Amino acid sequence: MGIIVFLCCIPFYLLSFAQFLLPMSKAAHGFLWVMFFGFAKATQYGGLTILGADGIKHLKSRWKRKEL
Repeated sequence: MGIIVFLCCIPFYLLSFAQFLLPMSKAAHGFLWVMFFGFAKATQYGGLTILGADGIKHLKSRWKRKEL
């Protein structure tokens, strides 16, 4: 579950910067950037919190086994 929440930060990071390509006022760009970047950080840290230290160690060990 934690990895799913953690991976949700990727689209929010993309949206936080991609919205600058749209023709809007600077105030709207600023508001959307703060909102999407905040969601990205919240999902990133939320996912890491759900995973915890043991979950991160488990993911690293699985990643290393696949590389060998």
